[in-house]
Amino acid sequence: MPKSVSYKTNSIVYFKGDINEKIYILNNGRVSLNYNDIETGQEMHDLIKTGEFFGVKSAMGKYPREETAVVLQDSSMIAFSVSEFEQIVLQNTRIMIKMLKVFSNQLRRIHKQVRNLLRSGVDVSDPETGLFNIGEYYLKVRKGKQAIYALRRYLTYYPSGKYASEASRLLESAESGSVPNLAVSSAGSSRQSGADLSEIAKSYYNAVSLFSQEKFKEALSGFQKIIEDGVDGEYEAKARYEIGRCQFNLQKYELCIKHFTSLIQKYPKHPDLIDSLFYVGKSYEEMGTIDKAAGFFKKVIAMAKDEAPIMRKAKKALKGVEDK
Repeated sequence: MPKSVSYKTNSIVYFKGDINEKIYILNNGRVSLNYNDIETGQEMHDLIKTGEFFGVKSAMGKYPREETAVVLQDSSMIAFSVSEFEQIVLQNTRIMIKMLKVFSNQLRRIHKQVRNLLRSGVDVSDPETGLFNIGEYYLKVRKGKQAIYALRRYLTYYPSGKYASEASRLLESAESGSVPNLAVSSAGSSRQSGADLSEIAKSYYNAVSLFSQEKFKEALSGFQKIIEDGVDGEYEAKARYEIGRCQFNLQKYELCIKHFTSLIQKYPKHPDLIDSLFYVGKSYEEMGTIDKAAGFFKKVIAMAKDEAPIMRKAKKALKGVEDK
């Protein structure tokens, strides 16, 4: 029988790469399907509307999920097995027609992307060779994001493949912004493989899920483990920000201030810089240091965009400390 399941904000229904034969229909809330466009490498976000199914293709095809399903706000949904879903579709022609339209649009988009790659001279006849050639091609034409995406994907699906060493070397070059001699192969690479990066992403989102369940101590350990493992780049920066949030919610205000001060110095362009300043202000407020708290709230107001949620929070917090 189909089962009703609930997820809290920031939790994960499933990760990209998971093998899961469940199909979901969203009853209420908001869910985003996050994936990378195969042609541009850009991260895409498809919002699921109430009443829509998701996870259909991979479940029915029995292949790994191609996207990560992230819960944007508390949501409830119904989970179906493949056989349960097939029975519903067979009994409801309207659902079948709607899904055929969706799949038709997706197939047209994929066909266009493959056609563009074929025009560029990339061999896609053999899946493994084709995927490696796509990454190599994008690196040659200096499309770094696309090259990184294709090479990471190659290493995820073929961690011991015939091009694994070369893919690791090219990935290192793509991530450093340089174009290597593509005729020379390497015995190995000190970079983490795509498979490792997939595991790091899972660890990160597992910790995010723990945080959303208010298991702050467990979440803190998860984020700290990512740092201890020597990860650099996107997930290191994300994990460091989340560590500060965990410390704040664990009422370790002095540690929170110290941590976010260090983060701001190390990442002056961190995407969560303004939020970090807000948490410093809130920590000072909780410690009773009202003047410093007000100063940080004013910094946030000066830096944030008018329509940003953090602007409203900072104005409310500033009014609160000024009224004390």
